[in-house]
Amino acid sequence: ALGPYKGGLRFHPSVNLSILKFLGFEQILKNSLTTLLMGGGKGGSDFDPKGKSDNEVMRFCQSFMTELQRHVGADTDVPAGDIGVGGREIGYLFGQYKRLRNEFTGVLTGKNIKWGGSLIRPEA
Repeated sequence: ALGPYKGGLRFHPSVNLSILKFLGFEQILKNSLTTLLMGGGKGGSDFDPKGKSDNEVMRFCQSFMTELQRHVGADTDVPAGDIGVGGREIGYLFGQYKRLRNEFTGVLTGKNIKWGGSLIRPEA
């Protein structure tokens, strides 16, 4: 790869391996059209955050990051939000990553400004 993988995390009932492979390939093509030295990737789960309480979403995100944390990092894979993964979910994922790894690094994009996010991210 040219650099770390960059793509989104999707939490939606339609997510399956076939869809993630397609979206990952598409992300590689999109990233290759930029001048950034980044590969492409996509991840997710068929978990549907709609209709779930904040605590249910938080517990799922924490469990998801517990498994994902050994596969992501500023120099490896830097996920962002996609369908079903907004600022709230990114915050829960980042909090768990920080707790597990004791690192405050750029492992996720779309974080709140107080966790190292960008001021203009919501407008982008």
